[in-house]
Amino acid sequence: MKSYYIYILECSDGLLYTGFTNNISRRFDEHQNGLNKTCFTYKRRPLELIFHQEFNDVEQAIYFEKKIKKWSAQKKKALANEDFEMLQILAECRNMTHSKYRPTADEVSTALNQT
Repeated sequence: MKSYYIYILECSDGLLYTGFTNNISRRFDEHQNGLNKTCFTYKRRPLELIFHQEFNDVEQAIYFEKKIKKWSAQKKKALANEDFEMLQILAECRNMTHSKYRPTADEVSTALNQT
């Protein structure tokens, strides 16, 4: 059975790189040795592998990679540190239009009556 990996590298400048491979050790060596001069990590070496997750299904791996590529650096670091409490906090919607922040009908009515 073939394995696929999603990984996160921390670059020397503190930036994070998220990638996908079917051979984690080979791919890390490619990044670390700077085999591709156009790669994001080339000028940011040395690198540290801070997270990797193995998948047996290539579609699941690609889905997860696309998902975490959209995450903030804080959220990726929480994942890498297995800080699931912080990951949950960072995953919560903080947008003021989120239903959690909207006033209830009673609060609106009370506010209108006070004006």
